[in-house]
Amino acid sequence: MLFDIRRILGGLFAVYGVILVVVGLLDGAEEIAKAEGVRINLWTGIGMLVLAAIFLVWERLRPKDVPDPSDDASGDA
Repeated sequence: MLFDIRRILGGLFAVYGVILVVVGLLDGAEEIAKAEGVRINLWTGIGMLVLAAIFLVWERLRPKDVPDPSDDASGDA
């Protein structure tokens, strides 16, 4: 299996997105008032989850091409 940075980025955005969504749901009135009435942690977490989904779907739909070992020019030449 090839290394693909899209999987790593998608996973990290998903983990941090879930954390921010939970924090955003548990925010008190004081934190919401600091953000001028916007649940900024919740919206940022949802945005991060959407971005994670984009990265992970992109990685599934457009996988990296595996090079064929028989096409290696440094072999029996």
